[in-house]
Amino acid sequence: MIIYSSWALGILFVVCALLIWVFGIKLSKAIDEIVNHYGWGEAIGGIVFLAIITNLPEIAITAVAAFNHDYDIAVSNILGGIAIQTAVLVLIDIYGVGRKAPLTLKGHSKILLFEGLTVIIILSLVIAANKFPTYHYLRHTTAFEWIILFTWLVSIWGIKRLYQLNQIKKVSKHQTNNIVLSTVKVKKAIIVTILGAIITLLAGYGLEVSGEVLSKRWGMDGIVFGATILALCTALPEISTGIASAKIRDYQMAVSDIFGGNAFLPVLFLMAALIGGESILPGLKVSDIYLTSVGILLTTIYMIGMLFHSKKQFFRMGIDSIIVLVLYLASIVGLVYVNN
Repeated sequence: MIIYSSWALGILFVVCALLIWVFGIKLSKAIDEIVNHYGWGEAIGGIVFLAIITNLPEIAITAVAAFNHDYDIAVSNILGGIAIQTAVLVLIDIYGVGRKAPLTLKGHSKILLFEGLTVIIILSLVIAANKFPTYHYLRHTTAFEWIILFTWLVSIWGIKRLYQLNQIKKVSKHQTNNIVLSTVKVKKAIIVTILGAIITLLAGYGLEVSGEVLSKRWGMDGIVFGATILALCTALPEISTGIASAKIRDYQMAVSDIFGGNAFLPVLFLMAALIGGESILPGLKVSDIYLTSVGILLTTIYMIGMLFHSKKQFFRMGIDSIIVLVLYLASIVGLVYVNN
């Protein structure tokens, strides 16, 4: 067995993180072109395509961890990732929107509220799964993993219905003049999506392997590492795509990417159970429930911000972003305490 130095693993970790950042931007542009060409709508693109694509690192990490039956980092990365991706909206508020207005004033709609509600419902199911009696089904999965998948699929249908009922017609950067992209350009976008997805998956695998070894060598708890450093690295696509969307005033896509991704991440518990042959949800630790609760709290705050439409800003942030930033930083300190 080859044992690599910490320097080599550190370089691998950084390179993988950079690949995720770079290809996160490329994937965002490619998916945007595909969605616009086929007229699938912004929020549909956010919750289905962009949400899955930008969470490819988490998919790779969860798959590898499940195969190796090493779940601490994977679980904390999923649940901690939801918390940190919600906190990413703070960065989008600062650097994407700036002094124009708070993000939740610019980017609010019934669809985004519905997506936020979906996140809260799915995270509540994660907590409930830990408290109910365990009955195993296919490859030792539980009913809750399938219910989470069903809830996510129903939410996609609900968003589509909201679009149809409200006839929302927002214009993205590629739709300014209702120009239909050429077949050649769409084919190029599809090729970029496929290649970018493969590279992002490989980078996610590299993050998991190098990160797991480094956290042990540094004496850092796997749960804390997965919920902070690893979660931040896997959230790089959300940061890049969110700020890029806000810069072109596509605020709904910026928020939809975050909420859509957060609703999708718990579906990975089903994938992990199918790969590893054992259910994760019944055995969640106190720290995992804590991270889930943080995700619910931060999502709720932004939903309240969308309802009140406050125009007040401090330090280029809306009031809701300030509250989320303070609570998220406090939650990291709390995680260290809870995990001890």
